Amino acid sequence: MHSPVAPRRPAAPWQRLLADAIDDPAVLLRALELPEHLLPAARRAAALFPLRVPAPFLQRIRPGDAADPLLRQVLPLDVECETRPGYSADPLHESAAQPAPGLLKKYHGRALLIATGACAVHCRYCFRRHFPYADAHAGGSRLEPALTAIAADASIGEVILSGGDPLTLSDTRLADLAARLAAIPHVHTLRIHSRLPVVLPQRVDGDLLAWLERLPLRSVLVLHSNHPAEIDGEVDDALAALAEAGVTLLNQTVLLRGVNDDAGTLIALSERLHRTGVLPYYLHLLDRVQGAAHFDVPETRGVALIAALRGRLPGYLVPRLVREIPGADGKTLIT
Repeated sequence: MHSPVAPRRPAAPWQRLLADAIDDPAVLLRALELPEHLLPAARRAAALFPLRVPAPFLQRIRPGDAADPLLRQVLPLDVECETRPGYSADPLHESAAQPAPGLLKKYHGRALLIATGACAVHCRYCFRRHFPYADAHAGGSRLEPALTAIAADASIGEVILSGGDPLTLSDTRLADLAARLAAIPHVHTLRIHSRLPVVLPQRVDGDLLAWLERLPLRSVLVLHSNHPAEIDGEVDDALAALAEAGVTLLNQTVLLRGVNDDAGTLIALSERLHRTGVLPYYLHLLDRVQGAAHFDVPETRGVALIAALRGRLPGYLVPRLVREIPGADGKTLIT
């Protein structure tokens, strides 16, 4: 006699949206009423770094506008196929900072786990667009060596979940991982770096919030938003729910040419974030990854923009302008 098979739990709405994300340049162009002549270049670039855009983010892009700042972050372009001097596949030398596969130890007191290689959206400027996720993520059989390395290093008080995007993992996987980390006596803080609450706010559902409220570690969520148009009413609701669950909310922005390299946009972004209970944290100069040179903004321009923000915003809404330099003890503050 066979034992009854337990019914499979239906996918959550966010999981369906994640699975249905656009990954075909032709579909993206049709959905946004963009000219077909963009398709050959988009296909060439997407062959190097795949396209991925979930519907909630797509709906915030202006149809027919090839210069839309949200579209520029996700549309593959021919320029990505060019090899530029000074740009590399591993701009932060992360391959040299892994005491175990998928575990990065670059700064004192912190360790970063590459929890997954999956993302809800593929940002064209991503500094890990060439990262060897198949061999260097801390999932499956690789998790044990990573946890062993964390447990052996008493200086590590904070573990950062990154990827990919750790919130693409199920709540069960996240809870299991957090429980393993909480069992290490010297780990007291879990920091999650995620773009999902912005690009796919449906991810912030009751199950995720319940897990965060029960989390036996201090919790920090570092969001990634680059433009005020990314934040709509659904994102507002998701961020308010996260704050209500006791999560500290910070935002980091990448300074991108043609997206947010003007003071008005950055001021509006800081003010919009503050209205949702999120504090601006970092404004990153571009990590010089091969394929993203067209997004680069000169450091002098970044300094001038921060000066403009200081003249028009309270100090707590002015992000710190930083660059990550391989081998440095932390982010390098640009003044």
